[in-house]
Amino acid sequence: MNPAVRGTVVLDIGKTNAKLTLIDAAGKTLAEARTPNTVKRDGPYPHHDTERLWAWMLGQLRELSALAGIRAIVPVTHGATAALIDDAGLVLPVLDYEHVPGDAADAARYAALRPAFAESGSPQLPAGLNLGRQLEWLQAHFPAEFARARHVLMYPQYWAWRFSGVAASEVTSLGCHTDLWRPAEGAWSSLVECRGWQHLFPPRRDAWARLGALRADVVADTGLPADCEIVCGIHDSNASLLRHLLTLQQSGPCTVLSTGTWVIAAALGSATRPLDEAQDMLANCNVFGDAVPCMRFMGGREFGVIAGEQPATFAAEDVERLIARQTMALPCFAETGGPFAGRVGRVDGALPETDAERAALATLYVVLMTDHCLASLGASGRVVVEGAFTANAWFGPLLAGLSEGRDVTVSDDSSGTTCGAWLLTAWGRQAEAGSAPVTPWCPAGWTDYRDAWRAAARAA
Repeated sequence: MNPAVRGTVVLDIGKTNAKLTLIDAAGKTLAEARTPNTVKRDGPYPHHDTERLWAWMLGQLRELSALAGIRAIVPVTHGATAALIDDAGLVLPVLDYEHVPGDAADAARYAALRPAFAESGSPQLPAGLNLGRQLEWLQAHFPAEFARARHVLMYPQYWAWRFSGVAASEVTSLGCHTDLWRPAEGAWSSLVECRGWQHLFPPRRDAWARLGALRADVVADTGLPADCEIVCGIHDSNASLLRHLLTLQQSGPCTVLSTGTWVIAAALGSATRPLDEAQDMLANCNVFGDAVPCMRFMGGREFGVIAGEQPATFAAEDVERLIARQTMALPCFAETGGPFAGRVGRVDGALPETDAERAALATLYVVLMTDHCLASLGASGRVVVEGAFTANAWFGPLLAGLSEGRDVTVSDDSSGTTCGAWLLTAWGRQAEAGSAPVTPWCPAGWTDYRDAWRAAARAA
């Protein structure tokens, strides 16, 4: 270990991949490791392979501990996921939210229990994306195990508990389309009250709170310092908002696009239209517990379906050819969520002829879906692109080409979640990473293509 270099480890568990990033005190990335976030199909239902992830984390931390004196670990994860634990560990596997919990009778029973959209800000979502549906199904079908549970831990706080032994709750995950929370009041929803679940949730802590030091067995297994602190942690798209929340008063309203498996448009002081449950709009809670109007679709997943597992490089002429031919990908290409949920995606017009054209078509699709979300929210002010789509050189310029005067900037940090999680270790510190405005690109026929796509999407 090099004690002269002080470091923070960000544990970022996305729906598709998990990542450990070692960051120094100035915000510079020193090392990074990734692994697939696999779902196991054995056992009582599809569930996350938490033990494989835990073994991978410990092994990577052993290596990272040789590079720096690691002073803090910050967990950040996807939403709609929770762990039921007793003092020894999990009482049931951690359910995968893409699994549909139960049959028609289960769905009808839950529909009668879930709070109204006006109360929770949570739209009725497919599969297990409303966490309350998961918990109610587990209680109904595994009553003995559910009764053994001492705590329900949101997913970032589950990993914080694995490292520290301290149980906590945190508002960004509680308020992420769970049906469990009243964002306007900062209180439990009627679902939690009628099911009597309040006692299962440990005390709320701020996302930046230090829960405690590493458990002794983790210190022994990894070589990390005994005084390494575990930070409470945060929901991933809310981590992407953090540095913009810090500068909102100076920079004015903006919409942050957190991009990855999910594309989530979060309107910070910029939404002008009421939330529409049918379009997968929702009120997420930011790190202070304030409701943030959001809209989302499974953009990374859909991009991969259209472009293929290894998207090809493409050029401007590939985009221009698709626009001229009126080749359109129409929603949607994922089974879960989004404003066009339940529809089957299709390609209208001449099919793409090359891998490059498929990647170009996928880019056009995610730009148009993002543009639809911004228009539906009535978002004003600049748009900041964070996350995976910052690596797509055409995404920002094409979006700016449709924005009619709205500035679009692309973060120079490819993982806004990692940057935000690092900020939690010294709350109030400004991140070094910034964002650069992009030059709008409006190929011939681009706005007409957008209008035709919107009409076809509405008519489908």
